[in-house]
Amino acid sequence: MPERRVVIASKVGLHARPASLFVQAASAAGVPVTIAKEGGDPVSARSILQVLALDARGGEAVVLSAEGDGAEAALDGLVRLLEIDHDAAEG
Repeated sequence: MPERRVVIASKVGLHARPASLFVQAASAAGVPVTIAKEGGDPVSARSILQVLALDARGGEAVVLSAEGDGAEAALDGLVRLLEIDHDAAEG
C-alpha cells in the first residue's frame, strides 16, 4: 500500500478550512485514503470529523496511505494540498 509522509504547512494545522479542503480532495480521489499522525491509528481521510479529531497541527507530520488503481496519483495530490499554508492568505 503506497504511503507518503508530509508535514502540515498550515500554521494552525488541519482546522476547519484546511481540513475541509483535504477531505473534499480525498473524497474526490476515487480510492480509499487514510491519514494518521506518526505512530497513531489511521482514520478515513473522507471523514471531516475523524480528520479534525486527529488534532494535527502545523509543523507536525502525518502519514497518508491509499490503495487501489490511482493510489500514487491520489497521494501525490493530497501531499501537495497539505504542503500549502492555507492560512497565509487569511488577513
